[in-house]
Amino acid sequence: MSIAVEAVTKLYGHQKALDTVSFDIKTGEIVGYLGPNGAGKSTMMKIITGFLPQTHGTVQVCGIDTREDSDAFRRKIGYLPEHNPLYPEMYIKEYLNMVAGMYHLPNKRTRIEEMIELTGLGYEQHKQIGALSKGYRQRVGLAQALIHDPEVLILDEPTTGLDPNQIVEVRNLIKSIGREKTVMLSTHIMQEVEAICERVIISNKGHIVADQKAHELTGIKNNQSIVEVEFETPPDLLKLERIAGVISVEMTPKGFIQLSSESDVDIRKEVFRYAVSEGLVLLSMSRKEQGLEEIFHALTHS
Repeated sequence: MSIAVEAVTKLYGHQKALDTVSFDIKTGEIVGYLGPNGAGKSTMMKIITGFLPQTHGTVQVCGIDTREDSDAFRRKIGYLPEHNPLYPEMYIKEYLNMVAGMYHLPNKRTRIEEMIELTGLGYEQHKQIGALSKGYRQRVGLAQALIHDPEVLILDEPTTGLDPNQIVEVRNLIKSIGREKTVMLSTHIMQEVEAICERVIISNKGHIVADQKAHELTGIKNNQSIVEVEFETPPDLLKLERIAGVISVEMTPKGFIQLSSESDVDIRKEVFRYAVSEGLVLLSMSRKEQGLEEIFHALTHS
């Protein structure tokens, strides 16, 4: 495992920011770590990266306990915090040279050139950081997080404050990096998670409330699946309710019929059999996927 979190609790006085949180992230995964404000996302990321100590529990990065060998596990991690801490008066190469020196890299010049090319900083490389747009400052932050070639990349709100074009650029960069690294990504932008992440962990009030593959979360709302159908002529809704597995039937304003079932039950075959037995013409039938935003709201709204 690249990251192994076991029963981690973080107390601030009597307040629990995290309450016995456990999860694993395998090598090569891109995982979205989501939650409303105050859910403990940034706290968890700071604990994993060693910036905060946990009150209870254990964290391992690439098999190294973060409390036992601080220097060893820090070399395994690249970290871009929510508020990207850069020096505006420094030039890009000057800043990256300083970061490379902190890691005692033997080939600093070569590695800096590689990072500039990877993060698309070529046209801006001779500028001071303070003269860059926020999108390019985020690229500099990613460059410093990657310069020592870490196995794990922790990104806390990497696209906050960026315009739509910058978001797409940084998103594509993260996807490219994720082919070789383990990436843990925190964000409030659901489209970003759907576009980048293979797996989603949702936290609420210091607890994990969901941990699934991203595609498994879509199509499910309150543990139910919805199939939307359209018939040429109106069917008998009472008969539809009697189809095996159907929980409820609802007519939409546009004339479609939505059939709800348990999330692990696929009722489409039964609906088709019903249409044949009743001599009805079935114009369309599809499983209606719920957006991640709706699912997030259902799991964290209380």
